Amino acid sequence: MKKLLFTIAAFTMLQANAQQNLTPETLLKLGRVSALGISKDKKSLIYKVSTPNISENKMDSKIYSISLEGGDATELEKTDDVLDNNRISPDRKYILSSEEVKLDTVLGKDKYADLAQSSAKIYTSLNYRHWDKWFDGSFSHVFFAPYENGNTGEKKDIMQGEPYFCPQQPYGGDEDFIWSPDSKKIIYVTKKKFGTDYAISTNTDIFEYDIASGETKNLTESNKGYDVAPAFNKQVKMAWLQMKTDGYEADKNDLVVSTKGATVNLTGFNDQINVESFIWGNDDKTLFFVAPVDGTLQVFSVNDIGLTKMLPRITQISKGDFDISSIVAQVGDDLIVSKEDISHAAEIYKLNIKTGALTQLTHVNDEAYKNIASVKSERKFITTSDNHKMLEWIVYPPNFDPHKKYPTLLYCQGGPQSPTTQFYSFRWNFQLIASQGYVVVIPSRRGMPGFGTKWNEAVSKDWGGHVIQDYLDAIDDFSKEPFVDTSRRGCIGASFGGYSVYELEGKHDGRFKTFIAHDGIFDFRSMYGTTDEMWFENWEKGGNYWDKSNKVAQHSFEQSPSNFVDKWNTPIMIVQGGIDYRVPEEQGLSAFKAAQLKGIKSKLLYFPDENHWVLKPQNALTWQREFFSWLKETL
Repeated sequence: MKKLLFTIAAFTMLQANAQQNLTPETLLKLGRVSALGISKDKKSLIYKVSTPNISENKMDSKIYSISLEGGDATELEKTDDVLDNNRISPDRKYILSSEEVKLDTVLGKDKYADLAQSSAKIYTSLNYRHWDKWFDGSFSHVFFAPYENGNTGEKKDIMQGEPYFCPQQPYGGDEDFIWSPDSKKIIYVTKKKFGTDYAISTNTDIFEYDIASGETKNLTESNKGYDVAPAFNKQVKMAWLQMKTDGYEADKNDLVVSTKGATVNLTGFNDQINVESFIWGNDDKTLFFVAPVDGTLQVFSVNDIGLTKMLPRITQISKGDFDISSIVAQVGDDLIVSKEDISHAAEIYKLNIKTGALTQLTHVNDEAYKNIASVKSERKFITTSDNHKMLEWIVYPPNFDPHKKYPTLLYCQGGPQSPTTQFYSFRWNFQLIASQGYVVVIPSRRGMPGFGTKWNEAVSKDWGGHVIQDYLDAIDDFSKEPFVDTSRRGCIGASFGGYSVYELEGKHDGRFKTFIAHDGIFDFRSMYGTTDEMWFENWEKGGNYWDKSNKVAQHSFEQSPSNFVDKWNTPIMIVQGGIDYRVPEEQGLSAFKAAQLKGIKSKLLYFPDENHWVLKPQNALTWQREFFSWLKETL
């Protein structure tokens, strides 16, 4: 018996030794799995696998089919024969498309025919640039055309020359324009505002275009916030996602349904529910949706009971330390879902509706994981300095030994209203960070959905207040652990997380030895003057900086990190994208200049061709190498 135990122990040690810690190079070899849909015969999953091609600096993609009963995957050359084309109307008579329509003259070469080489851009209103593109006078519009035996007739613009966008910019896709089940109407999402009005409002509506009459009707005119993601059941009942408040892009997101001529909010009564996405169930009565809960993303169901005095019944279906990031479809008693966690990139699973059991369908990265050492993540709850309970995730290095000392990193989340869950990122990858020997602390600070509306809203108009103290409370509490090397603590983050890094640089009182900020907001005034989506700035800051009578806004602008540079004294690496118009480049450049002029050890990593993200494979690998090089050098 002793010999058997020794053999098992020896095998386990050999297996552990055979596994290598995750590296940036290995991370970028993993396949990125995304479901395309269920086959026409309802027997197979069709999915895409994308992998960075470092040498050619592009993404390579392949499409596969796998039986819903499991087995080996088969590569497909095309999907036309196996997937329904949702651009074709249910009666097979028409087809939808999205086309660019030039409606405004803003380029010098367009305005002056004799100046074809002019590079001038001429604007008289805001929204002159958005996300990572300058406005060139073109709008994305929805068209439909007769369709027969694969042939398309003359296209018609259902938006009739209006200066509005569908799909929505910059994230919208096919889900923004769909067919009604009877093929008589086209339902589409747009914000019917132009220029400066567009830049200050989130009032996006759902419209109905009647093919026979050519008339358009606003289906959500009474609601002044976001109305998006329309979807029908077979009984011509429409559900969609709705926020109530104009100008507040992170308002509570509810699932609503139109029934008997009225709109019923199915999740509004539950303060904890903030819906991310949904699908109709096969029974045409149940809706399945994804929402954050307890530091994860999980699947819920809600019954559509129509107009009664009863509250809808919300049931949580999936549970565990993982994220269900999306729902593809229902097949029998199973939902086809995308699942990931801190140590595993997304794969497609079957989720049993009755039991919550998960069955893995795709196995794209299984072989790679056999050679990668795993990391452990766990929940921890702390009490903030103002007596609130706050969740945080802790991620430990492979083969963690509590008797040793470890450098520790505080991670600051972006958003500001986006949850810290078990997400798997190919840039901010917690497994990768921990695999380099760091313990990572990930607080669910104020401003995150999943903990109630009040907690989610607490960040707005007070960026430098309780949120920053939440971060300090998190690192102070965790630093009590004997394995934390308090002389080697760092702070990292992007977007609002990058802002948090800049703010903490001036307020950390010696807690941290190094900082890394990616596309963070450094100066509130210049940000207000150059960012694209003004509804965000107006809501989050409470107004503009020149209105001295607006005490809320004045308080907000006083919290700008640029006001605390006199207290900066710690090494900092600054990452900035050159075509990031959400957090424009002067933010990172100004922060770097401040650090340099103060004589602080600092580095600027500038990507002239990247937006708010880092998308090109070679840039992504540069980002990772510079990130860890800086930590090694300064921590």
